[in-house]
Amino acid sequence: MIGRRAFITLLGGASAWPLAARAQQPAVPVVGLLEGANDPAFTPALRLGLSQSGFVEGKNVTFEYRSANGQYDRLPALAAELVHRQVTVIGTVTPVAALAAKAATATIPIVFSLGSDPVKDGLVASLNRPGGNVTGATFFGNLLAAKRLELLHETVPMTAAVGILLNPNNSNAGFELNETETAARALGLQLIVVRASNEGEIDEAFATLVQQQATALLVSADQYLFSRRSQIVLLATRHAIGTLASRDSVVAGGLMSYGANLSNTYRQAGIYIARILKGEKPADLPVIQATRFDLVLNLNAAKTLGIEIPAKVLALADEVIE
Repeated sequence: MIGRRAFITLLGGASAWPLAARAQQPAVPVVGLLEGANDPAFTPALRLGLSQSGFVEGKNVTFEYRSANGQYDRLPALAAELVHRQVTVIGTVTPVAALAAKAATATIPIVFSLGSDPVKDGLVASLNRPGGNVTGATFFGNLLAAKRLELLHETVPMTAAVGILLNPNNSNAGFELNETETAARALGLQLIVVRASNEGEIDEAFATLVQQQATALLVSADQYLFSRRSQIVLLATRHAIGTLASRDSVVAGGLMSYGANLSNTYRQAGIYIARILKGEKPADLPVIQATRFDLVLNLNAAKTLGIEIPAKVLALADEVIE
């Protein structure tokens, strides 16, 4: 027989077992997502990369979302909120978002998705050995300026002027402009520089392009400008300006794009986040670099603009939207 005191002790211990078991269960990791602007492709693609690696939202991972909605100066405060929330890892889009996250924490892992050189941005020590708490994926969008301008020049009948639309709040805008200016001089083109960081300024930028009779426009690799693709495509169509922007812009009715697949870059960032959640360190994960760059053409847009795409350019296309 068990004595009364022993029985009560045993009963008390039994009632504590579920509590102890619950205490030993690992907490569900929280992934903080920090965007410079609302890119509808980012979160689904990143979640796909996580799910392909075994992490499903609502099951074994949760998310905290923060977006600056194009107001990049808000990013430091938003990054601080995620750090205060003690998220497990932070996923970012755009260099300014990644830099804000890095300034906010030296311990929480950060995985970026961006179109610039993360070494020049000061995010990592090197591409192969990032060091510190930051790594990610880059599609080097602003390094393709010369090729993008060359393709646009070959496709759109233009006068000696071509426009470039930049976001002045993007820290890489100056570098992209320098690269494009060099390419424009080599082609004998006058470059009309217009800048916009909100809807009204985009309207004003197109008014300037129309006034200076530009028939072609490069749209900078900037997340806010990506997020305003519908407005940009509408204005470009209205004013018969052929644009080279992101693939999503071409799907939305723009003329053409040249670059890496952004959704795949975001998906790869999701896979890296999953590897970190499984115990790997950002310092040991080399920066993923895009190796394939696709030319995408929209034949309907070309017809609307009255542009006959040269056979040479059409033959180079990796994807044609009809």
